[in-house]
Amino acid sequence: MGAIADIYADLDAEVPETEFREAVEQKVEEMGGLADEETAAMLIAHELSDGEIEGVADVEAGMEEAKFAAKVTSIGELRTFERDGEDEDGKVVNVEVADETGRVRVAFWDERAEGAVEELEVGDVLKIAGRPREGYNGIEVSADRAEPADVDIEVDLDGADTIEALTLGESDVTLTGMVLDTDTIRTFERDDGSEGKVANLTLGDETGRVRVTLWDDQTERVEELDPDTTVELVDGYVRERDGDLEVHLSARSTLEAVDADVEYVPETTPIENLAIDTTTDIGGVVRSADPKRTFDRDDGSEGQVRNVRLQDDTGDIRVALWGEKADREIAPGDEIQFTDVEIQDGWRDDLEASAGWRASVFAIDGGATTTDGSDGDSAEGLAAFAGDGATDETDDTNAESDAESGADAAAGTDTEAASGGSTEFTGTVVQAGDPVVLDNGSETMRVETSMDVHLGQELTARGPVSEGRLDAEDLF
Repeated sequence: MGAIADIYADLDAEVPETEFREAVEQKVEEMGGLADEETAAMLIAHELSDGEIEGVADVEAGMEEAKFAAKVTSIGELRTFERDGEDEDGKVVNVEVADETGRVRVAFWDERAEGAVEELEVGDVLKIAGRPREGYNGIEVSADRAEPADVDIEVDLDGADTIEALTLGESDVTLTGMVLDTDTIRTFERDDGSEGKVANLTLGDETGRVRVTLWDDQTERVEELDPDTTVELVDGYVRERDGDLEVHLSARSTLEAVDADVEYVPETTPIENLAIDTTTDIGGVVRSADPKRTFDRDDGSEGQVRNVRLQDDTGDIRVALWGEKADREIAPGDEIQFTDVEIQDGWRDDLEASAGWRASVFAIDGGATTTDGSDGDSAEGLAAFAGDGATDETDDTNAESDAESGADAAAGTDTEAASGGSTEFTGTVVQAGDPVVLDNGSETMRVETSMDVHLGQELTARGPVSEGRLDAEDLF
């Protein structure tokens, strides 16, 4: 076959052999006789293979060149602009492309821009080579070459944007979701000395949730939107922060309340399954809430923290709310989900959940679904656990014995029940373990039963009382 033909045969690139041989001849001329045809062919093959990546998700700003195949998902309008010092206007068109790994915007300039508008259609598959950079709406690739590619790429062109389907580098994102949580507006100083503003909110839909970052004038929206508001986000772009995807808004983006039904069902990890040094979501009923405390940081600034104790069907845990989250109005009996909390080694060797800047805090409507498939329903009526509010020096693990003591006192006032007669007690389940503890708002009752119950259920137990416990013959 010959050396050049052998090198071309081993080359995994969609370049016609005639073009490859022309490039080899040109390389020999450029090197002025310092390389023969075989050496030049090896150099051209290396140049063609250099920059090859597996998929769009591998495109990174700063690459000298990236080469990939992708399907055209949208074609923007051809725009003209004035170049400094030149009489002729420049032209550009942005084309969105995607593969199975992600999406990216490709900019075609001047003659290539005109060709893209005239020749490209949504659904075309292209082999693209270009220079990636950090653009206005995330990573952009400035196309140096683009040609049709006979490659099968599975991309749903008609699918609506969902949180679960977001991919790194995607732009022109449109989402409809429910506002779960909002943060306060923060200011910062830019490199040029000007002041910038940034704020965050959390959106949820049927497929998951995502953190949304707003900049400058857009930040005012977080003060205008309340949790549980359904909004439509238009023209966002996706970036990565600490391993998680975020949707960012630019000056051209919009975020408006809409009349639409969006369901968000939180998934949480059962408290008994939490592991140290992990980041996870937890949910349940607030059992107690401490007052907010302030402290001095090492840099002289003032910080604040507030501890609450959260309980689900499997256990309870202290949650530390840091910074502005310490100002949240959270009270015993509230059903709350905490997302992206860090599980740490807490006081007295107990685990503790830390809700820092990444965490979101929002009320649960209708309970949460735990990731092991169990139902994490919970409700108000935790007077037996609330007390006067525990502090860092209080051992909250005495709550069960407090409830049992209350049950003993309640049972002791009913001489007929204590003497072996049958009694009936109606209340809310504030402890679902063994024994079950019911609370009617003024007193509690320990109940022996083999039935499965959930926190927050309202039940009536009927049966004899012995030693402060009601042996339930009926539970309804």
